[in-house]
Order: sequence, then C-alpha cells, then structure tokens
Amino acid sequence: MMEENEMKGKEELFSKAVKAGKRTYFFDVKSTKNDEKYITITESKRRFDEGLNRFFYEKHKIFLYKEDFEKVSKGLTDAIKYIETGEYPADYYDQPEPRRFENPEGQNKGEIDNAIDKWFDELEK
Repeated sequence: MMEENEMKGKEELFSKAVKAGKRTYFFDVKSTKNDEKYITITESKRRFDEGLNRFFYEKHKIFLYKEDFEKVSKGLTDAIKYIETGEYPADYYDQPEPRRFENPEGQNKGEIDNAIDKWFDELEK
C-alpha cells in the first residue's frame, strides 16, 4: 500500500480517525512528490442502499493546503466559539455579508455568475 501511495506521489505520513456519533472523520497528512505536506479531511457516514439491500459508506473529502491552515483554523475556531458563547468575533463585520444568489425575473445566468464572482472577490480582501 505504501508503495502504491508513493507511486501516485501522495505518501501518507500521519492518520487520525475520530469517531463522532454516526460519522467518522479521518485527518490524513500526505506529501506530494515535491515534499509539500497537506491535510485531507474525510467525513464517512454509513448508509443503507435499499435498492441493493446493503450498507455502503458515503464519503466527502476536503483537501487543506499548508498556505490555508491559518485562515481555515481561525474560521473554524471562530465558528466553534460562536456556538459555545453566542459572541461574534471582533472582525466578523469586516467581511462581506453572506448573500443568496437567486434568479429573479429578467436576470440571466451570466449576471448571477458575475454577482457571485464579485462576492467571492470581496472575500479575498
């Protein structure tokens, strides 16, 4: 298995499984061919497929790269702190307000895409 991962350039260096209710989270540290380390976070849920009459595991995976660790860690910490205390972080109102992008009459898909792109650009500031 290790040889197979190395051949793909994704050597697994560390793995931690966290069982949380009906879900299991896997935190895996991997390395690219250039020895750049990154984390994959996998959520795994056991589901039942009635058509096949058997269980299967539904998985969702996120790749988290080193240059994003600090920002993602702060975002997660802020969200957890809000849940625990109900208090917004000091910089909460400095970010663009989350918006819903619906298709009101007369607005075409291109206009909606442009609005979404503009909102994402504002997040980077």
